[in-house]
Amino acid sequence: MAFMNSSSLDDLARRLADSVPESVRSFGRDLEGNFKAVLQAQLAKLDLVSRQEFDVQAAILARTKAKFTEMEARLKEIDAKLSPQ
Repeated sequence: MAFMNSSSLDDLARRLADSVPESVRSFGRDLEGNFKAVLQAQLAKLDLVSRQEFDVQAAILARTKAKFTEMEARLKEIDAKLSPQ
């Protein structure tokens, strides 16, 4: 799953390259490309999900929690009816 889109990854790599001291900046585009490659490799290792997938799972969890709460209330009701008083 992609954590960042290509343009934001390019922007981050560019900002990292710009933060390097002037004496090292002579490597220019190579440095920016290397930053981008390292960032992509490290992000690929992370166990990430897309925002859309996260939102879907959050909605499923909310529905499941609501059903569980409803079933718990019904169970208490049934238990109250069946318990000797």
